[in-house]
Amino acid sequence: MEKQERNSRKQRTGVVVSNLMTGTAVVAIINNVRHPIYNKIVKKTVKFFVDDPKNECSIGDEVVIAETRPLSKNKRFRLVKIVKKAK
Repeated sequence: MEKQERNSRKQRTGVVVSNLMTGTAVVAIINNVRHPIYNKIVKKTVKFFVDDPKNECSIGDEVVIAETRPLSKNKRFRLVKIVKKAK
């Protein structure tokens, strides 16, 4: 029996909205979705708790996060890289 390859983990891009916790950042991902009945574009925001062990994120940074095993009660993502630093 061969060793199976690890499944490719989903990667998402979002903006850091909070970094007050030690080792954790909160990343918001905004999607524009068309309302099924009214056909108006609505912004949907989803927030993820992200593992940031070096505390390198700051509020407003654009980051790439990836799925991982559960790290705590709420953390299911880890920081991959910082795409753009906030001013």
